[in-house]
Amino acid sequence: MKILLAVDGSAYSKKMLAYLSTHEALLSPVHQYTVLTIQPTLPPRARTALGKEVVERYHAEESEKVLAPVSKFLLRHGINAKTDWKVGPAGTTIAKLADAGKFDLLVMGSHGHSALGNLVMGSVATQVLAHSGVPVLLVR
Repeated sequence: MKILLAVDGSAYSKKMLAYLSTHEALLSPVHQYTVLTIQPTLPPRARTALGKEVVERYHAEESEKVLAPVSKFLLRHGINAKTDWKVGPAGTTIAKLADAGKFDLLVMGSHGHSALGNLVMGSVATQVLAHSGVPVLLVR
């Protein structure tokens, strides 16, 4: 199975990984994993003032802060996952990448860093559910 793990470094991403580690059917070396994080787009004035190279380096560094601990966690469980990061609106970007990558399953936490904005289910999770043709496993 080809599984996409959407992470943002929040407590809900950590809970999602903990959930996977207790379910051998989901966390197994027989599956292919890609770990994805989405960086929000910087405001146009900031991008212009900083320049393309600085902005790209910033996004890469911020993404690595999220992806490195997840990769380390997966390696401890015998899984060498691919990593990827994109810049844009999180919900639609995750959904598009899941569809385009022909993933069999998308796994993510039910909330992220902006959990207070949407108490029942995070706004990113809501957007992913609305736009993705891939089955989504939300971990609370």
